[in-house]
Amino acid sequence: MKNYILIAIIFLLLGGGIVFYFYLEDENKKYTQKDFFSESEKKKIEGKEFLKETERQEEKDKEKKKEEESKIEAENISSEVAIVRESLPNQSINCSYKIEGIPSPKGVAFSPDNSEVWATSLMNEKSGLFVYDIKTGDIKENIKLPNGGGVEIIFSKDGKRAFVSQMETGRVYEIDAKKKEVLRSFDTKSAWTKVMAISSKEDYLYASNWSGNNVSVINLESGLLKENIPTVQTPRGIYVTKDGNYLYVAGFNNGEIQKINLSTKESEVIYRNGGAMRHIVGDEEKGFLYISDMANARIYRVNIINDKVEIFVKTENNPNTITLSPDKNILAVSCRGANNPQSYHIPGPEWGSVLFFDTESGEMVDTLIGGNQTTGLDIAKNGIYLAYSDFLDARLTLCNLPSTNDFLEGEGGASSSYKERIRK
Repeated sequence: MKNYILIAIIFLLLGGGIVFYFYLEDENKKYTQKDFFSESEKKKIEGKEFLKETERQEEKDKEKKKEEESKIEAENISSEVAIVRESLPNQSINCSYKIEGIPSPKGVAFSPDNSEVWATSLMNEKSGLFVYDIKTGDIKENIKLPNGGGVEIIFSKDGKRAFVSQMETGRVYEIDAKKKEVLRSFDTKSAWTKVMAISSKEDYLYASNWSGNNVSVINLESGLLKENIPTVQTPRGIYVTKDGNYLYVAGFNNGEIQKINLSTKESEVIYRNGGAMRHIVGDEEKGFLYISDMANARIYRVNIINDKVEIFVKTENNPNTITLSPDKNILAVSCRGANNPQSYHIPGPEWGSVLFFDTESGEMVDTLIGGNQTTGLDIAKNGIYLAYSDFLDARLTLCNLPSTNDFLEGEGGASSSYKERIRK
């Protein structure tokens, strides 16, 4: 009997506890915890809560201010435009203005409509890409890329999309060229992505991966990686033939030129010299590819019919980016100049330069002197504008080019006198 009484008492206590719990829950809707404290205790609690809320608000304000400052700082980058007043004797190229303050400008590309010039900023967390008005040099857009800066830029044929590679993340970003907004990002699933090429049908994008030792093939419809094709060590420049059958790769580590059959994936090293092959451009109508060799200061020419390789021209120290005029009659070569003996990260004993060659004869038709480590280079589709970047000077320079006939009839322009000025 005593046991039953004990059990009944326990149930009554439990039931009362549950009722009391729901009572408190209901009362909490009316009262806060502070209502159970004295006036002095309430003030202390309110003071602490006020301080906490103040600290939270201060943190929010700091973050907002930091974002605004970063935005302002990024927007103010490259705002200085200066007129170029110096030129070499007999130079037929008229460099009109330079834009100062672009951190580590690497790649340069004109929009297909000839209205803008785009420049990448390497390993720059605040902004990876800048867009300028060709006529004035004024900045039109500062495009921030997630997680780092940009390396190279290419456009779709219609100019509606731009593609920018990013080394740090091994990604390629697709950008709406009109709205200047990132549309998609493609993961190469490799390392240190550099140069890109688009197939003639624009169904695939190819991207070389410097540290990955392969070339990524990305399906542009789905945005997905199709495959990574193994290559020679440190692939940089790439060229896809118009028929989509072959991929040529410039190997930087051992000075190799590799040819890959895109159907069978069979590959062959058609040339090796131990140098540093960097960039490839092509003229399939005449059946030639041009490849720069930074280590040996040469441009090689490949006959794509028989893959015969020959020295086309010799250049100044460290030739890197090369580009052809729209009519393919002029080859322009940017040369960084000799490296500083201590480190190539600091200015060397020579100025950079841009050399211009007749693709028929190999004769130099003009030259201009750049700054410290002339790197990025492009000629507009109309053949009128040229842009080049000086990597260590944080500078982009815009120039007006003469016609091909004027180039060829200019008796070499400044090519006979520039050497005496290239040394600092």
